[in-house]
Amino acid sequence: MKKSIYTLAVLIFFFSSVFAQNTFTLFSNDLGGEATINEEFNGFGCTGENQSPQLSWKNAPEGTKSFAVTMYDPDAPTGSGWWHWVVFDIPVKTNELVSGAGNTKLNLIPEGAIQSITDYGMQGYGGPCPPEGHGLHQYIITVYALKTDTLGLDANTNPAVVGYYLWNNTIAKASIVSYYKRVKE
Repeated sequence: MKKSIYTLAVLIFFFSSVFAQNTFTLFSNDLGGEATINEEFNGFGCTGENQSPQLSWKNAPEGTKSFAVTMYDPDAPTGSGWWHWVVFDIPVKTNELVSGAGNTKLNLIPEGAIQSITDYGMQGYGGPCPPEGHGLHQYIITVYALKTDTLGLDANTNPAVVGYYLWNNTIAKASIVSYYKRVKE
């Protein structure tokens, strides 16, 4: 009995490993379970470095023609969450955004990609900056595999409209979640 349970466990592990290797997956060399002062916004009372994290993805599904990346805080006390980063029209041959790519002045984003406005009212990356004492907020970073080369939007498109176009064109998506809180100073 013990031998058959062990064999079953090994088989389950083996097959889950084999199939998991082919899923659309998002990684970050910069982020762990929590964001740091490196990613924190610089403004709204926050004093971070506002550096977007490195992101990479693999195993995009067949039919992918471009990618998009968003960062969203559903815990923001707004009634509708908070969009921190919205990037779309990322060329299909791209599988990474380097650290700091969200800074529009550095031109580190792949050619053709568009960083539209966030809920901070600016283009590019705007890092975590939850209210002091509000507790942990989750930051959901998602890469979308899209069935279109471009969304036909520009850098002044608000996150809700981009989200609508993403919803209509997504083949697959993968996310990572990081947490951050500010303590009262």
